[in-house]
Amino acid sequence: MTSLFNTSNPDVYKAYVFWSAVLVAKILLMAPLTALQRFKNKAFANPEDASAVSKKLKPKLDDPDVERVRRAHLNDLENILPFFVIGFLYLLTNPAPFLAINLFRAVAVSRILHTLVYAVVVVPQPARFLAFMGGMVPTVYMTLQTILYFMI
Repeated sequence: MTSLFNTSNPDVYKAYVFWSAVLVAKILLMAPLTALQRFKNKAFANPEDASAVSKKLKPKLDDPDVERVRRAHLNDLENILPFFVIGFLYLLTNPAPFLAINLFRAVAVSRILHTLVYAVVVVPQPARFLAFMGGMVPTVYMTLQTILYFMI
């Protein structure tokens, strides 16, 4: 049976699927991390959530710890979702296995580090910037390589 992936090294495909799944798990863990901060700081966005904990609590939309986690989550959505698309398209260019596998790994590890230094254990800059660029540079590289490969 002919497959779209017969042109790609199976190890590269497996690495893409594995690291994509790790990133999906990472995104899914951001909601419980947000909830943890909300409970820890009693900073609930909705009246029904606040009153479920205490009738005296009022909604609080500006807790810095909660907002930090929410910004990290949004940053994930802005960066991981494009990686899913371009990583898949990059597979179709028959990339060198060593390079492709390490590009996928770099994006995933960098996104995990980004959340750790931004929302879990806040580390001063340039830690967050370096973690961000560790994912952005490989994604841009894959994008450019894919465009060049398929350029008409």
